[in-house]
Amino acid sequence: MTSPLRQANFRWFFAGRLVSMLGSSMAPVALAFAVLDASHSAGDLGVVLATRMIPNLAFLLVGGAVADRFPRRTVLLAANLGAGLTQGSVAAILLTGHYSLAAVAALEFANGVLDAFTSPALRGVVPELVAPTGLQRANSLLGSTRNATRIFGPSVAGVLVVTAGSGAAIGFDALTSLLAAGCLVRLRLTAPIRAGRSTVLADIRYGWSEFRSIRWVWLVSGMFCLLNLVQTGAWQILGPQLTQQTNGTATWGLVLSARGVGLLVMSLLMYRLVVRHLVRFGLIGSALIGLPLIALGAGLGPVPVIGAAFVAGLGSAAMGIGWDTSLQEHVPPQVLSRVASYDDLLSYVAIPVGQLSVGPLSHAIGGFRVAAGAGLLSMILALAPLAAREVRDLPRSTITSAELETAR
Repeated sequence: MTSPLRQANFRWFFAGRLVSMLGSSMAPVALAFAVLDASHSAGDLGVVLATRMIPNLAFLLVGGAVADRFPRRTVLLAANLGAGLTQGSVAAILLTGHYSLAAVAALEFANGVLDAFTSPALRGVVPELVAPTGLQRANSLLGSTRNATRIFGPSVAGVLVVTAGSGAAIGFDALTSLLAAGCLVRLRLTAPIRAGRSTVLADIRYGWSEFRSIRWVWLVSGMFCLLNLVQTGAWQILGPQLTQQTNGTATWGLVLSARGVGLLVMSLLMYRLVVRHLVRFGLIGSALIGLPLIALGAGLGPVPVIGAAFVAGLGSAAMGIGWDTSLQEHVPPQVLSRVASYDDLLSYVAIPVGQLSVGPLSHAIGGFRVAAGAGLLSMILALAPLAAREVRDLPRSTITSAELETAR
């Protein structure tokens, strides 16, 4: 099989995603320091972060409908240009010393809306750029760059904040969005999806009916709703707290780095790995994400916790690449972005509930018990969809005869 990078369209898309993800990985660190430096208020930072996250969820279904209704290249180009302008405006406000919570929050609200249009279009555009047999390799390349930038981006942001200031770091994020838009301009896609005669609301409703009709999709999406409810809050809140109590503050940074390395390693392996049942493979991998919480809940030392985090990263990357590839292979292209938007919304909407629940549960029964229970329940939830034949036996639709022999 040839590399997707041999195709000019994918090369330009890949370059655009690389610079965009580098900026996006730096933005949270830069924004946090920028708001704290300008306002000296954790409350302001909470408002800014919330105003970005809420519209991302609220407009996700609209973003999916628009990405199926219009050429996805156009949607992504407009979103990147908008992100460049809004983040550039935030940078200008901070660099000129005219900080205003209302202004920064409004601009980050706009960024959240733009993110809601970006995610479904990204899922849908990859099959337009590469041949069906190259989807897994394309997603592996994209996953590798995403995970690499997650490892190095925050560190680069920290250095840039110290040397040039937080405003300059946000300005760099704005520049990467504009550079990404420049790469997207070079895409030459045939047979773009045209606007339909129905309304956007009708398109959203039709997307829901399509999502419900594909049983293996909603089974796995529903599982991830419960998994994120149970696991994400426990990991984000109890992870650093329990690590600090048992192994010291510095260990938490090593745990996160180990998980990041695991994500990157599996993303690279998936470029060559031939798997006949990608969803089955991914769900087994997803079960591994409960291991670090179980290790923390058991009060184990730093080495087992760091090792568990690395293994969890491997499993998470296997599911991410396998899931994206399976959606792109099996969901009709004309509804792919809408189905992906429902998948994202259902997967993420429970996260705030889980985050809010961790504190009361920890006070009631203890943080170590909550962590261990969340880890064990996460493993059970990840494996539960395999009880359905449609999930565990979903085949690769684009696997070649040579790959099939390798898989055997």
